[in-house]
Amino acid sequence: ADLGDQDRKCAVYIGVPTEILDQESRVGLTPAGVDSLVHAGHRVAVQQGAGLASGFTDDEYAQMGAEVVTEAAMAWATDLVVKVKEPQPSEYDLMRPGQTLFTYLHLAASEPLTEALLSRQINAIGYETVQRDDGSLPLLTPMSEIAGKMVVQIGAHLLEKQQGGRGILLGGVAGVRPGSVVIIGGGTVGTNAAAVALGMGAMVTVIDLNTDRLRYLEQVLHGRLVTLASNRRNILEAVRRAEVLIGAVLIPGARAPLLVSGEMIASMAPGSVALDIAVDQGGCIETIRPTSHSQPTYVQHGVVHYGVPNVPAAVPRTSTLALISATLPYILSLAKLGLAGAVRSDRSLARGVNTLNGRLVHRAVAEAFGRPQVPLDSVLLG
Repeated sequence: ADLGDQDRKCAVYIGVPTEILDQESRVGLTPAGVDSLVHAGHRVAVQQGAGLASGFTDDEYAQMGAEVVTEAAMAWATDLVVKVKEPQPSEYDLMRPGQTLFTYLHLAASEPLTEALLSRQINAIGYETVQRDDGSLPLLTPMSEIAGKMVVQIGAHLLEKQQGGRGILLGGVAGVRPGSVVIIGGGTVGTNAAAVALGMGAMVTVIDLNTDRLRYLEQVLHGRLVTLASNRRNILEAVRRAEVLIGAVLIPGARAPLLVSGEMIASMAPGSVALDIAVDQGGCIETIRPTSHSQPTYVQHGVVHYGVPNVPAAVPRTSTLALISATLPYILSLAKLGLAGAVRSDRSLARGVNTLNGRLVHRAVAEAFGRPQVPLDSVLLG
């Protein structure tokens, strides 16, 4: 149901649909988040069962003032939709012109979704493209931390013979060398992955373009750590020796650069493991393709590949709490000021806008598809 004109002046109707991506167990708002929004004078519709996998019951949402609705269409029939993952094709027709969508988008890897948002005139803000002046990504960082910690655990498990791996214990034992972990990208995912791998006793190589970042990692991480400047030769030789290869490359909003060729993957020992946390941005490994929690792996060139795009969904309670603590201030701002007011008052949120009024305003996404980019300010003024 729509709000009346009088109510619309003081309240925004916010919808939280249940996530439908395979085993996506996170939810766009916690009951505490609902409480904050309702206390601020807004209405919140939460789809029935949306929070169950994260440990939040419908009753908890209702007690905080949410309207618990039975159908996805009812959660989408709102002014501001708050999600976790990008809309799936079956959700495209639920979107309404002029609606604001706040979620992870990863548009540079999906032209069909980009076209759906533009044609339906959805005002879409991507969590992963909200960026502070110092370059940090406040809404991506919590999930990157979780993914980085988890990816090493997953890689260690996939190395087990019963999972198709080489049968190597990542940390080794006395008299037997440990496994070799190669991480391409020294950002949040790479740093957390390196810390966990070193803690397990693995030999770890981190490759990055930024030598200052590599110098920092050498100062803060201890153990069997090697850092290498990113170039084709270093990557080729490191990948050949890797038993666990982790792609952790990020260019905010843009498609991930292809750094590991199929030929490099073929040089790895049979039963080695390749995991790419950048898969939702296209991946930096040529042979990677998106998989799911239900069917997470496939084998190519004798190497076990893992391409799940929503790794943190495996620990939804932790992930949801971490995500909402980061997103809620922005949601409150959008609800209070409206999209135009919120982005004018916060440059980090303005950088997160991908589509607005049927125009593509994010430069990296426009470049990914060779489409024209319209400056955000000109759309707001026009």
